[in-house]
Amino acid sequence: MANIDIYKQYFSAECTFAGVERHGAAVWLNAESDSGMIRYEAGVTFFPHADAEDFAISYDACAVKELLHTKGRRSKKRDEQYLAQVQTAADELARSLNGIIHWDKPLNEAQYG
Repeated sequence: MANIDIYKQYFSAECTFAGVERHGAAVWLNAESDSGMIRYEAGVTFFPHADAEDFAISYDACAVKELLHTKGRRSKKRDEQYLAQVQTAADELARSLNGIIHWDKPLNEAQYG
């Protein structure tokens, strides 16, 4: 089974989960390919981000959404198609956790795999 990190980036955010204020969010798109099947998953996790150096991820405020699970294989065209859906999916996931992602305030450069 191959698990590929297509995209990952950290953003300023707002969320209170389990009584802890979170000021950062990690957003990602992964692809998993195995035995002729392909699966794309978008996810978001909110973390405290108490200062500029704090990137300690806590996965208790985390949600994922399967975007595709079908026969086939990974392709550049599919990667681009699902990468275009990441922001919408992450916003939906953030709302499910009562959080907000500040897309205009990235905490790092986007990482592509």
